[in-house]
Amino acid sequence: MDTVKLKIKHRPFCFSVKGHVKMLRLALTAASMTFFIIAQAPEPYIVITGFEVTVIFFFIILYILRLDRLMKWLFWPLLVFALVAAVCCLADGALIYRKLLFNPSGPYQKKPVHEKKVL
Repeated sequence: MDTVKLKIKHRPFCFSVKGHVKMLRLALTAASMTFFIIAQAPEPYIVITGFEVTVIFFFIILYILRLDRLMKWLFWPLLVFALVAAVCCLADGALIYRKLLFNPSGPYQKKPVHEKKVL
């Protein structure tokens, strides 16, 4: 009876039900991001889905490497979310810069296409 508990306790993350569910979630999120890219969805949808893929991937790596058990002195979720937040800020800044570069007048100052010029 004790050996069964020991085997279940030391089961690798990749072979556990929790591991399979997290990897399935990663695959579905990556597929949805791919479909957003193919369908040319608005950029925020693609970026948010990309961030979710990144966060799920980092959590899977943390669990596979067992870093949550090795570094008890470090509150590792805070570190992961800080890194993801830094990446989010950089990506957001790049998207805003690109949008301002291609449309410096702003989205609300454009005239409708059907409006004719008066000479």
